[in-house]
Amino acid sequence: MASEPVLYDLSGAGVATITLNDPDTRNALSAELLGGLIGAFERAGEDGDARCVVLRSSDEKTFSSGANLGGFAGETSLVEKHFASERFVSLFKLISALDKPTVVAADGHVLAGALGIALACDLIVASERATFGTPEINVGAFPFMIMALIYRNVPRKKANELLLLGERFSAQEALAAGLVNKVVPTENFDAAVADWAEKLAGKSPVIMRLGKEAMRRQLDMPLDDALDYLRAQLSLALSTEDIVEGVTAFFEKRDPQWKGR
Repeated sequence: MASEPVLYDLSGAGVATITLNDPDTRNALSAELLGGLIGAFERAGEDGDARCVVLRSSDEKTFSSGANLGGFAGETSLVEKHFASERFVSLFKLISALDKPTVVAADGHVLAGALGIALACDLIVASERATFGTPEINVGAFPFMIMALIYRNVPRKKANELLLLGERFSAQEALAAGLVNKVVPTENFDAAVADWAEKLAGKSPVIMRLGKEAMRRQLDMPLDDALDYLRAQLSLALSTEDIVEGVTAFFEKRDPQWKGR
């Protein structure tokens, strides 16, 4: 198991942990690692016991260094390089469409394509030593594959700064730019990630599924269309047993017992 580039583990609390596990390459996003990530996220989506997904790295210094730059200058044909980049598209779409909340545990450098993977997830918890950046411009490339994700998460001027200068943001700069949700001291990092993951896993799975789908689908709708769609989703949520249980538990001052329906 230890030699596999991507590991999958499910805790008793319903938290599925996906771990990037190729420290020799600083978790470079090779075809094998990307394939492992796609498989792991598909497994998490199909795992009925998984209610939250945490993405992290086994390397203390680097979350991921991004795509393998050697492939850019290699002798592989252009059409093969084009087809290979489809793995990024598939992974981004898979994470974005996942009906379970996703948390990135960013402890170390989150660079290039790895930043796109992180931004495709719902929440990012960063340690104080984490850094974030798109250094592609410095080697004559450009972060085309993750540009759409950056502009959907970061204000335009800060996105431009990332893309055009190729400089790294510290964890605190990333927080100020809206790249991450929370920055915590390194010694408190694991506890902070576990706290959010367990809270998310403790929510109603059926309401979380409806909510996540609505979050994704309304994002690019015109306002009138979004309001009509969200009204319909509210009516659907009101038909579930979990919404009745949640409100009842609130008034009875007890923890809800979710049925997932």
